Amino acid sequence: MRKSAEEARRTRERIVEAAVRQASGLGLSGLTIGTLAETLDMSKAGVVGPFGSRAELQLAVLDRAVQMFTAAVVAPGRAAGAGLPCLHAVIDAWCAYLADSPFPNGCFVTAASCELDGRPGELRTRLYDTVTRWRSFLTEQITTAQTAGDLDPDLDPEDLVSLLTGLAMACNQEIQLLGDERAAPRARRLMRAALASHRRLGSAAQEPAPAVGARAVRT
Repeated sequence: MRKSAEEARRTRERIVEAAVRQASGLGLSGLTIGTLAETLDMSKAGVVGPFGSRAELQLAVLDRAVQMFTAAVVAPGRAAGAGLPCLHAVIDAWCAYLADSPFPNGCFVTAASCELDGRPGELRTRLYDTVTRWRSFLTEQITTAQTAGDLDPDLDPEDLVSLLTGLAMACNQEIQLLGDERAAPRARRLMRAALASHRRLGSAAQEPAPAVGARAVRT
């Protein structure tokens, strides 16, 4: 029984990994059971079986992509400490993630947002919740930095969240569509400049250098 459960888990993981690669190129709506079955040398029933339906497979794919983003971008921020240190670490990790994306067509969440923003349904709802949590995380770190006296208390955190998000989305387009090798370092520079412009006078916090061993974004 234990061996069967482990085999089922590995099969499910294998399907999700292949589906993430397919959806990154074709979109979540372009995810097809037939193509996955051919890629994995499995039957269609074997591909959809662990999920129950194509819709549940799509949700699993979106969840996996979000897990990958969280590990690459959010985790380094949390490890750096709350507030301004977190924001600096997130900016470095975010730009490195965009420069060296694990997905063929760049940031999965950005692509999914463009694909699903006008398509009501469970996928859009899941993505909405994901983006809302991400923005809340950034807002929380900005508010923490304000409380610590590192950022201007009159700054509206939502303004800075929108600015950072906009720069990241522009960076993704510049990398994926325009092939601009300067996009990631430019985004990092502009994001850090946005933080610096709202630094509170007299703040003792220092801007850290990128962590040793982290993927570097050349400036």
